[in-house]
Amino acid sequence: MLIAVTGATGFIGSALCKFLKEEGHSVLSVSRRPGSDVVWDPSNGKIDAQKLNGVEAVIHLAGENIATQRWTEKQKKRILDSRVDGTELIAKTMADMSNPPRMLLSGSAIGIYGNRGDEALDEESSHGKGFLADVVEKWENATKAAEDVGIRVTHLRTGLVQSPSDGMLKKTLPLFKLGLGGRMGSGEQFWSWVSLEDEIRLISWLLTNEISGPVNLTAPNPVTNAEFTNALGTALKRPAFLPVPPLGPRLLLGKELATELIQNSLRVFPQRALNNGFEFKHANLDELFAEILMK
Repeated sequence: MLIAVTGATGFIGSALCKFLKEEGHSVLSVSRRPGSDVVWDPSNGKIDAQKLNGVEAVIHLAGENIATQRWTEKQKKRILDSRVDGTELIAKTMADMSNPPRMLLSGSAIGIYGNRGDEALDEESSHGKGFLADVVEKWENATKAAEDVGIRVTHLRTGLVQSPSDGMLKKTLPLFKLGLGGRMGSGEQFWSWVSLEDEIRLISWLLTNEISGPVNLTAPNPVTNAEFTNALGTALKRPAFLPVPPLGPRLLLGKELATELIQNSLRVFPQRALNNGFEFKHANLDELFAEILMK
């Protein structure tokens, strides 16, 4: 299958492209960089659409990182625009093609559910409130042009992707290796995680399963923050009993970003994947950490 991927050089995108090529697919990288397979400039609505001829599927993962800096009004606009503008451009470009790709797997996030305590959430759950919930709702709605012409659109509602090579775990490991890790605040908030390997396996699996609409890309066993930090400390054979008061992350990240990224509670289940037969390699966090942190 010929597959175009935006965000192909990012944390998830680079691992995904490698996996797809190993599976025998051909991959086109969609990037702002000159010399890319398909050059685009979503902020100005430009894309080399002719280079997409013959593409059977588009996997759209590009978007501004939400945690690189404080959420000023300017940064929040950048986060929103990077998702909506890019998605609208991809969807409209596909819709206008005479022989469009059959499917669009479009990036999304479990942040759409908002802060929900210990409520069990699946793809049928209502949308929540907050900046991230609003962003993700508009992000998903931006695929409408593709849906309107019959292209299968699947929204990849991704949780906290776990890999020591990048993302949240990479930033957390140094403190825990020093024995300075611990729960964030009360530790009662649920974190819905997924291994990087299962993330890319799920995306690849969705290429050949006729599932449209939202799909939660999370492991079937979400954990509380306290359980997460205990599992990490155990895997590293380090104590993890030093609680981090809410004030610390708020001073570092700003109150709104710290609250939505660390304190919000999301107990999310991948019901559609499970109902359709997907088998997770890493269903339990302690087993995942034992595997990936011993390499």
